[in-house]
Amino acid sequence: MEKVLAIGGVFFRARDPVALGRWYQEHLGVTLTPSNHDELPWQQEAGPSGISPFPETTDYFGDSKQIWMINFRVRDLSAMTAQLRAAGIGIDVDPQHHPNGRFARLHDPEGSPVELWE
Repeated sequence: MEKVLAIGGVFFRARDPVALGRWYQEHLGVTLTPSNHDELPWQQEAGPSGISPFPETTDYFGDSKQIWMINFRVRDLSAMTAQLRAAGIGIDVDPQHHPNGRFARLHDPEGSPVELWE
């Protein structure tokens, strides 16, 4: 059975993303997600994770009322996608292969977005 390996990132809206990001760096020691693919994000044993405050107006999470989106790292996105679809769970795979990996999006039973990252 495929399973998530780690949290790939935590993404949330903020009134002032720059100030909030600075607070996470200063007070918790969390390195924010780099703004380009040449810089390395915070590293864990299972791979990098991103901490990214987004503007309140972002549409990246789908529903404008959604404050958080969790991103889980997976070893094999194709196998995980097949497993979820076999369970009747709708999932959209981003057809683009990004420099930092492949992504897919689904929603939990309460409608919260979940992103998978290989």
